[in-house]
Amino acid sequence: MINPLHIDLLSLRLLVVAADTGNLTKAADQTNMSVSAASKRLAELERTTQCALFVRLPRGLALTAAGQGIAEHARFILEGVQRMACDASDYAVGVRGHVRLFANTSAVIQFLPNDLATFLASNPNVRIGLEEALSDAIIQAVAEGSADIGIFADNAPADALHKRPYRTDQLVALVPTDHPLAARESVAFVDTLEYDYVALNQGSSLLRRISDAAVNAGKMLKVRIQVSSFDGICRMIEAGLGIGILPLASVRPGLLGRKLCAIPLTDEWAIRTLFVGVSKDTKLPPEAANLFEYLSQVEPLSNGE
Repeated sequence: MINPLHIDLLSLRLLVVAADTGNLTKAADQTNMSVSAASKRLAELERTTQCALFVRLPRGLALTAAGQGIAEHARFILEGVQRMACDASDYAVGVRGHVRLFANTSAVIQFLPNDLATFLASNPNVRIGLEEALSDAIIQAVAEGSADIGIFADNAPADALHKRPYRTDQLVALVPTDHPLAARESVAFVDTLEYDYVALNQGSSLLRRISDAAVNAGKMLKVRIQVSSFDGICRMIEAGLGIGILPLASVRPGLLGRKLCAIPLTDEWAIRTLFVGVSKDTKLPPEAANLFEYLSQVEPLSNGE
């Protein structure tokens, strides 16, 4: 059995750099070692792990299968140590606690910048780690303890969480200014389905919402292009590659009226609720509990304002 206490962080750092560069000289230079010292340290790591980590080639290094696997473990360990060091630095200067907040793109773009700025102004000794993710992944992260708090769409099942309403937003049809729908004051979703769509990638709650609505209308959503961001959707629509459905407040104001038209949808489901949720089974740290209470009591906004 390998004793993990015999593996030091500097050797792991060298392993990762050597894996990235494929060159011992470059790895030694980036870790401030001589080539001979770096070679000796890698050889010692191989003896400790009882694995050949590299194949020495005339012009560099190539990872073995064992080397690839152990390098991934090394990255994970070094990232954890870096987070620990950051946390220690925060505690040293008076930060009381960290809150892990996961949120979907709608919340990150429309509401959280101002909401978190207001919260942190009153709680300057709290550090918030915000990660953007899809609603289903957010719910899973909170349920499994990877996140303290999650913000997600109302059509994502969250039975394992205690949830409260956070914000409401309005979905609109987004079209180029020269599009046949651009002159409409409002439009039913079913009337948009004859046109090609630009949509978010698979797994997003917004794509699920409009796909379900198309199925309920007995029609097919004709997705021409899928992208990973709201801004990407806007750019594709600007280029005339289709139309899209987005929260109104997620569209940069400079685009509206000049390049794009936002047409309110008449469908009831176009007014969405975003929820903030926490695990039913885990007691929140005080700082996370305070943020959850704050987010669940923010006055809901309407019409994306």
